[in-house]
Order: sequence, then structure tokens, then C-alpha cells
Amino acid sequence: MDLKPGSRWKSAVCDVEVVVVKPPKTEATLECGGYQVIPHAEAKPEGKAIAEDFAEGSAAGKRYADEETGLEVLCTKAGKGTLTIGGRPIGAKEAKKLPASD
Repeated sequence: MDLKPGSRWKSAVCDVEVVVVKPPKTEATLECGGYQVIPHAEAKPEGKAIAEDFAEGSAAGKRYADEETGLEVLCTKAGKGTLTIGGRPIGAKEAKKLPASD
């Protein structure tokens, strides 16, 4: 899986679509809904459903990052699948706090 910056991927089982912001430092497999994501231009495979353990959803406009691999993706289309790396859920990044102004 070649997760280059700017590459577009989509879930094989739901509506989630992502763009890679930062590539992983090591080899990594990005998944959504329990299945490996596929290139954006590919057709979705038939007969697959979201795995029950990976159905928490992903929100559009949020960045998801994995500290272990360094991978960061931007979710461009929301869906019911959870983004994972090797079966390990990756969480949404929190927005940076701006300094208080007086």
C-alpha cells in the first residue's frame, strides 16, 4: 500500500474517503470498517459489510493521525466505518489551541 501525500483512498464497505496528509514512517496498512482501503478510482468490491467492531464512524473535515506510524489523513467524506491501521483504531486530531488574547 503506497500511502503518498495527496493520494486519495476510500473505504471498501462504506462512504468514507480520505486524502493522505503525512505518509507513514514505516510500512502501514490503512483500513476502514474492518477492510483495507482501496484507491479512490477503483470500484468497491461486492458483498462486504462493515465489521461490527469497526463501525464507530469517521467525520468529514477531521484529521486522523497515528502516532506509532506517523500517518495522518484528512477525511473528505464521512461514513460509518472506523479508520484503523493493522486493526488498531486511529483517532481524530484535536485542534490546536490558540493563545488567549486580552
